[in-house]
Amino acid sequence: MNIDFSADVAEALSARGAVVALESTIISHGFPYPENVELAEKMEATIRENGAVPATVALINGRIKCGLSPDELLYLAKSSDVAKCSVRDLPSAVARKITGATTVASTAFIAHQAGIKVFATGGIGGVHKLSEGAGGFDVSADLLELSRTPVVVVAAGAKSILDLPATLEVLESYSVPVIGYQTETFPAFHSRSSGLAVPASADDMTALGNMVEAHFDLGLPSGMLVCNPVPEADAMSNEDVDKLVAKASEEAVQAGVKGAKLTPYILGALNRLSGGKTSAVNLALALNNGRVAAQLAARLNR
Repeated sequence: MNIDFSADVAEALSARGAVVALESTIISHGFPYPENVELAEKMEATIRENGAVPATVALINGRIKCGLSPDELLYLAKSSDVAKCSVRDLPSAVARKITGATTVASTAFIAHQAGIKVFATGGIGGVHKLSEGAGGFDVSADLLELSRTPVVVVAAGAKSILDLPATLEVLESYSVPVIGYQTETFPAFHSRSSGLAVPASADDMTALGNMVEAHFDLGLPSGMLVCNPVPEADAMSNEDVDKLVAKASEEAVQAGVKGAKLTPYILGALNRLSGGKTSAVNLALALNNGRVAAQLAARLNR
């Protein structure tokens, strides 16, 4: 695979240093400008402060980028025509030389091809709830990619709008290790716990690093999901989130939003309905995931 590396990412990989991959969908489709630029800059700064080099992944005019320049980052943040690219979209995006933001699935795929073992995101996709008018059965490609790409994804669980028990069941069926970092329950993105038990947990970075090293030493083909709850000071209650999700989902049904547009629509509605609270939580959990991912990458590359 032809990948354009930024100078610092190329240097870190050559020296077998600690590198953390970052998705770009959160920049182009997750936050409005200029909040998206501020988030991206803070994520990269957090990762550097914790001993690793950030590698934001995207497609610029059909070229796969691993590490973005300030101008490329600004273009992704300000442009209104950036495509959302999952793994299935990569061939056509490269062939047509378009600019695209990578999802969890495509970022994990590219990170593995680049030799990067750790990837930080906000929350993964999963199994959508079956609700009339919302598009029917829908399972994110993130779960399939986790089953076949050996990259460690650090996330605050799965997005609150999803069917979390079903998401965990699919991860189990796909033999994806799910590790709670300083938690014994599956985080619910905006809130710290869904009440669902995780199959394993790590109390500190040493224990987590040992589990990740064992996974790679065993040569297992899957990735790993490290569940890192949103900091307690920033978390919302499950009750408040459930009410907001119900209202946002109702609006989506009335607007006829389905398929790939459903998640961005609902997340935008949550931000509006909460008066910006959910975006503040998104920022806090993303930075927290970046911190843990960088520490893990540094631990693996000591």
